[in-house]
Amino acid sequence: MASVDVLKVREESIAHLKSIYGDEAETVIADARYGFISGLLKDALKKPPIERVSLSDGIDKFVINRWLGIPLFLALMYGVFQFVFSLSAPFMDWIDQFFGWIGGYAAGISPEWLGSLLADGIIGGLGSVLIFIPPIFLLFIAIAILEDCGYMARAAFVMDRLMHKVGLHGRSFIPMILGFGCNIPGIMACRTIENPRDRLTTILINPFMSCGARLPIFVLLAGAFFTANQGLVVFSMYIIGIIVAIIMALIFRKSILKGPSGHFVMELPPYRMPTITGVLVHMWERGRLFLRKAGTIIFGAVVVIWFLSSMPWGVEYASAESWIGHIGGFIAPIFAPAGFGQWQAGVSLIFGFLAKEVVVGTMGAIFAVEEGILGGAIASQLGWTPLVAFAFMVFCLLYMPCVAAIGAIRGETKSWKWAGFAALYTTVVAWIVATLIFQVGSLFV
Repeated sequence: MASVDVLKVREESIAHLKSIYGDEAETVIADARYGFISGLLKDALKKPPIERVSLSDGIDKFVINRWLGIPLFLALMYGVFQFVFSLSAPFMDWIDQFFGWIGGYAAGISPEWLGSLLADGIIGGLGSVLIFIPPIFLLFIAIAILEDCGYMARAAFVMDRLMHKVGLHGRSFIPMILGFGCNIPGIMACRTIENPRDRLTTILINPFMSCGARLPIFVLLAGAFFTANQGLVVFSMYIIGIIVAIIMALIFRKSILKGPSGHFVMELPPYRMPTITGVLVHMWERGRLFLRKAGTIIFGAVVVIWFLSSMPWGVEYASAESWIGHIGGFIAPIFAPAGFGQWQAGVSLIFGFLAKEVVVGTMGAIFAVEEGILGGAIASQLGWTPLVAFAFMVFCLLYMPCVAAIGAIRGETKSWKWAGFAALYTTVVAWIVATLIFQVGSLFV
């Protein structure tokens, strides 16, 4: 029989199974396999008359339920963000007051250029990023608790059915979850996926997972434009990232990375009470990356931004006539269809390639205002509406990963081709999605 005929028979068989069982062939076969195993166990395994159900098994009846599993996962993640925002607000106020005080003192230092460098550049830029330490560390604490108690393994199990529909499996969801903390360990975790096509697909979609570096952008704009619903808006960013990742995985598996997906087998660990030491260690392992970037990449970036905003000598600081204004003015028209075609937004996105936190640091250095009123300055000086802010947040969520993540993709794929492809296609996707949100949303507002 010719290969074309074999493939035709295969497709007909798959369609026949789906018409009878109402599910994908892999799921039907897996159910049949486990049903056969269950039958063998009933015949060969002798159990006590009254079998005690463990606490883990009792909880799992709800947590990994076919219909309740995903809604519970979404509800839990929503609760995490509400917890983060409600608890972090007073700490953010204290940090804001500290940087406002020290910035006011630094502004009086002479010579004038040094005072401007310290107040507008370093303190304004770094302060606008460091103010978000409380929500970032609280988010890492929440994720560490979910990991240590055993829930994240259940989340991967619950997502297995959905992931199979796009040509992947539940194991691919584990690196995606890790990407919520930082895309780099999420990308590196893909090496545990045996199937090469599954592994490469998961690497390419991992940058859509909203890492902790993007959180300052979301918190800043959600607090300024969506005060009453900032937790819901930030939560929507994470959901949008997952949805776009799943869509792109489906496209890849139907086009450039065709082939059968691997099988997903994992042992669910019992539920355990997280220890304070374990949670704090996991939080610090993720949080120190943020602090390290604040002391190196972000510090260097805000100094460069201050210099470009001050040159040539004699122009108004951070004006359209400055060097940074010319750079932003050159790239800004690209983003006009998405609603944020101002040079300040264009410059912040360029420097965001170094590290996503630099988007906020750039805004802080350009506007040179106290950290607590940066969101208001963006709204008033750029004339942004909530729709524009939301489109900008989505673009920052989806566009090219930071330079360190690009390096991680190069290291895991052993190819600059795939690293460059990841940077290019994510930016194109970000522009399309952000433009659609703004253009469609403009029809209703």
